Amino acid sequence: KSTFAHAHFLPTETLSSDTFRALVGDDETDQSTTTDAFDALHYLAALRLKRRKLVVIDATNVQEAARKPLIALARRFYAVPVAIVLDVPEAECAARNAGRENRDFGRHVVARHVKDLRGSLKSLQKEGFRAVYHLKGAEEIAAATLTRVPLYPDKRHETGAFDIIGDVHGEYDKMVGLLGELGYRLENGVPRHPDNRRLIFVGDLVDRGSKVVESATLVMDAVSTGVAFCVPGNHDDKLKRALQGRTVSASHGLQESLNQIAALPDGDREAFTERFAAFVEGLVSHLWLDGGKLAVAHAGITAPMIGRASGAIREFCLYGDTTGATTPEGLPVRRDWAADYRGDTFVVYGHTPVDAVRIVNNTANVDTGAVFGGSLSALRYPEHEAVSFPPLEVALPPAPSGMEGDALHLADYVGRRAVSTRLAGNVVVQPGNNAAALEIMSRFAAHPRWLVYLPPTMSPVETSALPDYLEHPAEAFAYFARQGVGSVICETKHMGSRAVMVVCRDDEAARKHFGAGESDFTGAVLTRTGRYFTIDAALHRAILSETARAMESAGLWDELQTDFVVLDAEILPWNAKAQALLKEQYAPVAAAGVVALEAEIATLEGAARRGIAEAVPALAAAQSRLLDLLAYREAYGRYCWDVGGIGDLRIAPFHLMAAQGRTFTGHDHPWHIGTLARLAGVSPLFIATETLLVDTANAESVAAGVA
Repeated sequence: KSTFAHAHFLPTETLSSDTFRALVGDDETDQSTTTDAFDALHYLAALRLKRRKLVVIDATNVQEAARKPLIALARRFYAVPVAIVLDVPEAECAARNAGRENRDFGRHVVARHVKDLRGSLKSLQKEGFRAVYHLKGAEEIAAATLTRVPLYPDKRHETGAFDIIGDVHGEYDKMVGLLGELGYRLENGVPRHPDNRRLIFVGDLVDRGSKVVESATLVMDAVSTGVAFCVPGNHDDKLKRALQGRTVSASHGLQESLNQIAALPDGDREAFTERFAAFVEGLVSHLWLDGGKLAVAHAGITAPMIGRASGAIREFCLYGDTTGATTPEGLPVRRDWAADYRGDTFVVYGHTPVDAVRIVNNTANVDTGAVFGGSLSALRYPEHEAVSFPPLEVALPPAPSGMEGDALHLADYVGRRAVSTRLAGNVVVQPGNNAAALEIMSRFAAHPRWLVYLPPTMSPVETSALPDYLEHPAEAFAYFARQGVGSVICETKHMGSRAVMVVCRDDEAARKHFGAGESDFTGAVLTRTGRYFTIDAALHRAILSETARAMESAGLWDELQTDFVVLDAEILPWNAKAQALLKEQYAPVAAAGVVALEAEIATLEGAARRGIAEAVPALAAAQSRLLDLLAYREAYGRYCWDVGGIGDLRIAPFHLMAAQGRTFTGHDHPWHIGTLARLAGVSPLFIATETLLVDTANAESVAAGVA
């Protein structure tokens, strides 16, 4: 066996029990090291299998107990176990063993091995070996040749480009329409693209729709002519079993397929039945394409499964990651496997209807519920562009997905992380900074679903060169003029607290776009650090509700063609959020200053009455400082008042950050201010922001800005 392994496999592929005995105990014949040697061998085999490397176990393995852990190891990594049986006559084995040094095990050991080997021949496939190669005698063993054949899903040599189409479910007309949108033309019933692009269907060609036979026939013709690939869906597999005469439940649209097939003329019915069953039987669980960059599976696939072949993989690819429980509608409860996917291979799948092509964690769900009244969608690869054919008619109400769980993946947020940005390239976050941010966000921040934007701190102008000023607008205008900025917008400083508002039109919009549950908010009002603006849940809901109502009254939902918006705003009064800042910084300065200056003034007044000349200017200076201090206290005080409910709040929105599918960076700031000012016209919660446009090259305009 060692000679055979040396002739046909790389030294790195072969794990020899003798070698591991030597590694563990310095003696390959020391049987006392066997347990430790095989522990090490199995460990290294696992590492190789994890890396998709071939593993050849060079050991006698003539007893089922020795083979069982190897079968388990193969199953753990979805590898294909193959047995190569070297069946050599006992006499020849004994003669060879006698000629080897330190191999005086006795003839009885050889006899037992031969007996165990031949007793195992009938059970090898039952034990789990996918294939068994029985080589008899030394001559047959010496003459054997090995050919390495990729597993069926391994199509890495197929490099596209591809158009990957979601669940068709008998929606033939939508499929033809989508093919047209993608640039295909039907030639004798076969879709062909002028640029030789090819199609990939994610399965579920049948059930529920009105043209099951036509849909399946088009796909089968496309696959047979080499212009398309297809993976099986659970509905395809179930129809196949029904057509083969096996007992299945005619639910979830299967009966519609059977009725349409039964309505075919006799000859056509038999031909379609035979062809479709054979077609689905020949489909592999998933496809691994484009040098390993792309995988397509009906219900998805995890990274360790890609490119492998096993019953567990086929089950996952057909039905997804199920929990074993069922919904009230009788559907399996599914985990959102894509939320945990971290593989390098881009996975495209379907099975679970979504409103639009959903790209998450290097995966894309292209099932947009064509049979439920949605579009039939495709994803162009490698462009990653979604193309959809518009909804036509509602065939059936959509079934609930049964998805559960939305926990974040910790590995995404710990350690050294690099964040790719469009303008600044890669920004590296060091582990310590990452850990500190993670602690703060996990303890205090709102649910991550709402954290779509955290505003930066505004940069101040340079410190003023003028006496008695920290900053001065004239210098700010001069700075912009030097930078070539001809127009500057001045706007009212409301002295509120910065807030980012994510507002949904209703509960359904919050669920659809942000995954909010029934008990969740229909949006979020957030501070610049991602915390909820108020811990008063009732007040929070009231703000969101009134904002949604104001958007409706102002006609902005329809005008913007959206059912959610993200606003940047100020919320008044200042003390609604900045209590700590006021109590710990502003108010103590005023209180301490007033007490100190009043005492100082009283002392200086006494000194002045006694005729001390130096006290008079000092008294005037102290009185002036007190007036300044009182003005300071009055200045921040006008931005503070008691808040008993939503009626005491005011919101000044100044930027429309985003809406469904778009941002508004292409609009100038007056457009944002003017659009959002319409909210103030329909709701007392909102106030408009006054603006002044300053021409930095015009002295009069600059003077007006300074004033």
